[in-house]
Amino acid sequence: QVQLVESGGGLVQAGGSLRLSCSASGREVRTAVMGWYRQRPGKQREVVGFIFINGGTTYPDSVKGRFTISRDNAENAVFLQMNTLKPEDTAVYFCNLRSDGIAYWGQGTQVTVSS
Repeated sequence: QVQLVESGGGLVQAGGSLRLSCSASGREVRTAVMGWYRQRPGKQREVVGFIFINGGTTYPDSVKGRFTISRDNAENAVFLQMNTLKPEDTAVYFCNLRSDGIAYWGQGTQVTVSS
């Protein structure tokens, strides 16, 4: 059974940084496409980025150059480094693992950016 647990959220001032972690069990993160999503207040869940099996990453324009996804195979975890945070980055951030047509989600972690 795949389980994902996010951590690292919190309150930060605009311009600051946070590093989110997603710890996985039941599946090796290096063998799956891992994604980070967020859901801003009143908005639909949206993609923040992916890290692929080969280690490549992709990001939408809204976070490109500010957010970085990385992976630690030994810890079986993925990370989201968020720099130069803006108030509009305020959201619940979710980790996602996709495997064999099934999507697994963590419970989410709240990030609040004050202006």
